[in-house]
Amino acid sequence: MDIKGKVHEVSPVIEVSDKFKKRELIIEYAENPTYPEFIKFEAVQDKVSMFDNVKIGDQVELFFNLRGRPWTDKAGKTSYFNTLVVWRINVLGGAEAAAVSTPAYAAPVDITSTPDDDDLPF
Repeated sequence: MDIKGKVHEVSPVIEVSDKFKKRELIIEYAENPTYPEFIKFEAVQDKVSMFDNVKIGDQVELFFNLRGRPWTDKAGKTSYFNTLVVWRINVLGGAEAAAVSTPAYAAPVDITSTPDDDDLPF
């Protein structure tokens, strides 16, 4: 699966145990710009270094796997958890590129004036 969005937050490396580490990345996904979504992704083990060069405001494309697992508490109630695990990231543009820039246009021309040497056939 893949998704494009703007980096909202990058966590430091989290050492869960001596054998497991992860790093989280929050992106702003604006399919509808009026109501953006903030989605948490994570990289695990040797993939945590993928987020080293990513900065807040960068436009990125993430490739990820959707993972899910059950967990049963002491009372016997089962809950389900989902995780979005990143395996590749492409930086599409920095924060500067994401800003809306004003295009350069030619100076306005007065089209109401009639030229003296009108050579149009109609």
